[in-house]
Amino acid sequence: MVTAYALEARGPKWIAVFALACAATAVYGVASGAWIFAALEATWSVVAFSRFVSHRRMETLDASRTARSHLSTS
Repeated sequence: MVTAYALEARGPKWIAVFALACAATAVYGVASGAWIFAALEATWSVVAFSRFVSHRRMETLDASRTARSHLSTS
């Protein structure tokens, strides 16, 4: 999880890995009876997944803008 967090700047796939790691840690927290820890990790998982979706949308918009600009200049 720490490695994925450190590598988030390299791309959205690392944000997704971090979100999945947080979700797995939340499941472990529930299984071990650490409910507060599980709730915090679940929250981090939701936040990270939201960031992943946001980054993917931005990449898609940037790609479509780039494609349109290349089409209009041709």
